[in-house]
Amino acid sequence: MADVLKKVPVREQDPKVRATNFDEVCLGYNKEEAMEEAQRCIGCKNAKCMQGCPVSINIPGFISHVKEGNIEEAYKVISESSSLPAICGRVCPQESQCEGKCIRGIKGEAISIGKLERFVADWARENGIKPPAPAEKNGHKVAVIGSGPAGLTCAGDLAKLGYDVTIFEALHKAGGVLVYGIPEFRLPKDDVVEKEVENVKSLGVKIETNVVIGKSTTVDALMEEEGFEAVFIGSGAGLPMFMGIPGENANGVFSANEFLTRNNLMKAFREDYDTPIARGKKVAVVGGGNVAMDAARTALRLGGEVHIVYRRSEAELPARVEEVHHAKEEGIIFDLLTNPKEILVDENGWVKGMRCIRMELGEPDASGRRRPVEIPGSEFELELDTVIMSLGTSPNPLISSTTIGLDTNKRKCIIAEEETGKTSKEGVYAGGDAVTGAATVILAMGAGKAAAKGIHEFLSNK
Repeated sequence: MADVLKKVPVREQDPKVRATNFDEVCLGYNKEEAMEEAQRCIGCKNAKCMQGCPVSINIPGFISHVKEGNIEEAYKVISESSSLPAICGRVCPQESQCEGKCIRGIKGEAISIGKLERFVADWARENGIKPPAPAEKNGHKVAVIGSGPAGLTCAGDLAKLGYDVTIFEALHKAGGVLVYGIPEFRLPKDDVVEKEVENVKSLGVKIETNVVIGKSTTVDALMEEEGFEAVFIGSGAGLPMFMGIPGENANGVFSANEFLTRNNLMKAFREDYDTPIARGKKVAVVGGGNVAMDAARTALRLGGEVHIVYRRSEAELPARVEEVHHAKEEGIIFDLLTNPKEILVDENGWVKGMRCIRMELGEPDASGRRRPVEIPGSEFELELDTVIMSLGTSPNPLISSTTIGLDTNKRKCIIAEEETGKTSKEGVYAGGDAVTGAATVILAMGAGKAAAKGIHEFLSNK
């Protein structure tokens, strides 16, 4: 009998092989493995795992069906709460959410809730199982701005309640950060993202692409001229941040946003796509979050020697433990406790290196993490031809600046109530990165879900 204290191992591509391709790294569970892992769940009555899930999936409920091998019923349970289970199962930080609260994890390893969710969603897709049909149309029109995780979740939940929902997407393809931000080897686009988007559309949601709100039309026009009774803004945070150090404008310096968008959405990694990107031979990625790991692992697959340059230690890396582990396995070099001072530029304006300084950790700062402090006389140079800045993003102010009566904070984030998504403008709701700044997919989904509930209450009482 299997050890109930240990997770059933999940199959993965060999690190040396996967570092040369863009195929998915994690191969997931088969049915037998999923049922075996589900047997480890003790089915808590007061399930702490659910408290850790931003979209409140009935985790013991769906796992109990997996135990019995009834995968279709498990999918129905998940679908009650989540419109994007195949995505969540792949990219959620389960270790700090559902699995982080799992009782089984106290005396052993937590249940692989994410891998089980992924298995159920993949099985449903492969067997042609669709989400339950929505309620009858109730005659109310709602506009959703942005087709990322917040927008898709809000639209899906409203459609299930019978609303006539239209999503407006600025890019040519629906999916938001799921399409342009997360690499193919972590989240396959055609097999997973596109199919999840199709599931949302099957609920009756319409998606209009190439519509830039603030230019093509405005929030006010949607409400006053096109008959939308409520609007949800889930436009994300796509404006990259930089350090402001010398040499940052050189050729060969990218934001992680641009680098990943070119590769993921515009397929720059494929030889048959005419969307080239500089394929660096020696690359530094500045930052330590999940986006930095994605950029580094993408640059590695494009043929580069890749360094992660991060000013704190490994204990403070914000990226998921699994992503750091995978990056190390694949051969990414971690230059920790290191901070860039200047990007060195050759006579033709191209990156030739980066001057850095060693750091040590001092007293905790406002975030509770120990503040990095420079070590005098420890400067050194890295020889490079490409630098990718992964320092976070903020919302583009285009929507907020073209909407009358919509309040924002000093970071240009829209101010909205956490429980309902309600903003300062009547009938307008917001959530996800447009409100919080760059965060996770599942938190954006949670915000979309809360806003759908808020919109439903608003229109029901109107």
